[in-house]
Amino acid sequence: MTMAFAIDEINKNPNLLPNVTLGYSLYDNCGALLVGLSGALSLASGREKQFLLQENCLGSPPVLGIVGDHYSTFSIAMSSVLGLFKMPMVSYFATCSCLSDRQRFPTFFRTIPNDAFQVSAMIEILKHFGWTWVGLLVSDDDYGLHVARSFQSDLVDAGRGCLAYLEVLPWDSDLGELRRIVHLMKTSTARVVIVFAHEIHMLQLMEEVVRQNVTGLQWMASEALATAPVLQTPHLMPYLGGTLGIAIRRGEIPGLRDFLLQIRPDQNDNYENNLVRQFWEYIFQCKFDPAGWLEGGGALCTGQENIEHVETEFLDVSDLRPEYNVYKAVYALAYALNDILQCEPGRGPFSGHSCATLQTLEPWQLVHYFQKVNFTTSFGDEVSFDENGDALPIYDVMNWMWLPDGKTIVQNVGEVRKSAFKGEQLTLDEEKIYWNFESKEPPRSVCSESCPPGTRIARRKGEPVCCYDCISCSDGKISNTTNSMECISCPEDFWSNTQRDHCVPKKTEFLSYYEPLGICLTTTSLLGTFICAIVLGIFTYHRRTPMVRANNSELSFLLLVSLKLCFLCSLLFIGRPRVWTCQLRHAAFGISFVLCVSCILVKTMVVLAVFNASKPGGGSILKWFGAGQQRGTVLALTCIQAAISSAWLVSSSPVPHKNTQYHNDKIVYECAVGSTIGFAVLLGYIGVLAILSFLLAFLARNLPDNFNEAKLITFSMLIFCAVWVAFVPAYVNSPGKYADAVEVFAILASSFGLLVALFGPKCYIILLRPERNTKKAIMGRATTKL
Repeated sequence: MTMAFAIDEINKNPNLLPNVTLGYSLYDNCGALLVGLSGALSLASGREKQFLLQENCLGSPPVLGIVGDHYSTFSIAMSSVLGLFKMPMVSYFATCSCLSDRQRFPTFFRTIPNDAFQVSAMIEILKHFGWTWVGLLVSDDDYGLHVARSFQSDLVDAGRGCLAYLEVLPWDSDLGELRRIVHLMKTSTARVVIVFAHEIHMLQLMEEVVRQNVTGLQWMASEALATAPVLQTPHLMPYLGGTLGIAIRRGEIPGLRDFLLQIRPDQNDNYENNLVRQFWEYIFQCKFDPAGWLEGGGALCTGQENIEHVETEFLDVSDLRPEYNVYKAVYALAYALNDILQCEPGRGPFSGHSCATLQTLEPWQLVHYFQKVNFTTSFGDEVSFDENGDALPIYDVMNWMWLPDGKTIVQNVGEVRKSAFKGEQLTLDEEKIYWNFESKEPPRSVCSESCPPGTRIARRKGEPVCCYDCISCSDGKISNTTNSMECISCPEDFWSNTQRDHCVPKKTEFLSYYEPLGICLTTTSLLGTFICAIVLGIFTYHRRTPMVRANNSELSFLLLVSLKLCFLCSLLFIGRPRVWTCQLRHAAFGISFVLCVSCILVKTMVVLAVFNASKPGGGSILKWFGAGQQRGTVLALTCIQAAISSAWLVSSSPVPHKNTQYHNDKIVYECAVGSTIGFAVLLGYIGVLAILSFLLAFLARNLPDNFNEAKLITFSMLIFCAVWVAFVPAYVNSPGKYADAVEVFAILASSFGLLVALFGPKCYIILLRPERNTKKAIMGRATTKL
């Protein structure tokens, strides 16, 4: 009747198909493929006997298109045949995605979205509520089996979930099979069940669900079930309450109810009127044929009964869904035909730019224009077809609300539509959704809980991808999103935090002025410098005394200055390494110590020269050890070290280096020596001078000791060599800042050893035993010794 209304409305519209009257024939497929296919073949082949000639028509009225069929399986069979005749077929309810195959079904169109979009819409709802572990029940036909394949591939490919089980519902009432399926649903951890089936399958299934009392499931229904009244009964609603369904887009058809109210049976004996008479007898519980009265009595139908006062779903036009698709299908055919008639000769789409004419119109010409149909219904929905003959996809999201009084309301809680640019778009009004659970909240349906940031997914062997374990990221790696497949490594200067969910800058380590070790070494260095300054002050103040003037006071002053430099150069090893400190620290250290050891070496040589000069014939040797020669020797020996340092700095200069080898979570700032050979030559040169000084002093240790420094030098050089011999292995085996600490300790220990051994006894005599700081005392002591 919706189709009849649409054609009547088109025929009355002066702007659509003017001067053309549309007609139609109705066929009932009786739920049998053979009947439906026979009717379609009769229409396509033009052998239909019921067509009547009209006065203004020439020949039999042409059949240009077919609206139908309802079932996907029937549409597949019919479209396969009608495609051979190039006849357009527009279905209002066949959703199988296989019908979008233009190679097999070149003339098939539909005004209902295909199952591929229905599956996408379902997946969008699953994604919205975080349901990743679901069961799927399908019917044993093209509709269900194609959906099963599509659902399996799309759900996994989109990475949005897994099927806990996939079961095919039997056509016959196989209680054993139904009992097995329901038991599987009952024992599965999946709390969401999706059903793509027909009403008869669902009724059989729900009877078994009631018998086994399977509650606590969230049902999701396909468009075939989303608005099915037969399932919305008090018997089933305790189990099906809260069902979410994908429904055909609801529409409004103004004037349809008034058109239905005009229906009256007449005296014609045709198929259409027979259907009306049967309907009339059912509604008013009467009979047109008195012979058919029931034994208990009955009324005679007059055909004038007022149908408006009868409560019947037939007049309920508030929820038009398949009917709205029929309405759009008829209008699509009309608009395609109208476009044909609007063609201007010489500008047509066919050979020679010709146009089709009403008298010679062929169905394949209508197919060409059908592909370009684009109009908007009075309800505001745009109707057009893509290259596969599919309409613009849009679905309503329905929710079954179970009221306390036992009634059921199927309410619209959102919609899913497809955009060319944004893909599937889901809009939900969650406040309106009724949940059939005690918590009144959506259920949880996952195989494994989401892995939080800081962990990664570890698949369980032999199980679906939604079943996994959460493994913490290893050191230095993080995951900052939920359900990360892999942990990512932190950048070079960063490390993972305790939670492993973000990278933090690595701790930096160097010998700092602010840590206890650095404070102690700095304090010791400054203390040594201060002591050197005090000793220098004492020697300066008593510079004219015999104790200071003995053994070349000038070298003593130079030795004190070099020791002060040795103490101060240790400060270059403390603090964050920089280019200038790395380059200066070893050069200053090497030159300072060479200056110090050179002074000691020259002092030792002077002692030996003076002793040898006291022997007969040895006076000439002193001319080689005058003040100028002593200064020149110290300068020459120091310049050699300066040259070594300069060559090292020029060829391969020490530079700051961020070392990550000692600790993964720390950056150790250190000075890379650059050239190991340069560093070894610098230390080796100091060692050669120290050993030479030690040997000479050792040889002179037993000389007369009227202020003979040979013993003091021997002892100081012994300390010096012992410190630096121990330094090498300690330095090599100390990591990071401790290597610098070892070097600073060696510098300070050797400097203090020299300072105390060489100047301690002299300061003791100068300050505490002034009576011994006289030339007479020194000479008298020498006489006694002799």
